[in-house]
Amino acid sequence: MAIQPSVLILNGPNLNLLGTREPHVYGRETLDDVEGLCQDEAARLGLDIDFRQSNHEGELVTWIQEARGEHDAIILNAGAYTHTSIAILDALAAVDLPVVEVHLSNIFRREAFRHHSYVSTIARGVICGFGSHGYGLALQAVARLIEASGRP
Repeated sequence: MAIQPSVLILNGPNLNLLGTREPHVYGRETLDDVEGLCQDEAARLGLDIDFRQSNHEGELVTWIQEARGEHDAIILNAGAYTHTSIAILDALAAVDLPVVEVHLSNIFRREAFRHHSYVSTIARGVICGFGSHGYGLALQAVARLIEASGRP
């Protein structure tokens, strides 16, 4: 039996506060709710997922580095590190996996400093502004990328 393709879903700083942090911007769903949505969509698509969150840049970098050989793609909501972390960019470039960037809010309708993304320079695509639904869209996108790569 073939092993299902695996997707690493990483969430950066403050995403552990979803549901209570600025619900007018990020919604009322918790990170656990988002993970449940991802589990359901992954099962529908025939994907395994590894869903994680950290407030620490170095931990995110380590998880990205460890993804090579363990996962077939990465979905990343780097939170504020999106706009600041060259270390995360370098780690993504080093693992050479398809990356889809996700944001709950539309970062281009927000403060000017949020309009620049280091992650976008390496990502295959960016999904923002659709709340938790964006994670489902990202899983659909990586499923197609994995299929196009010839992975069973």
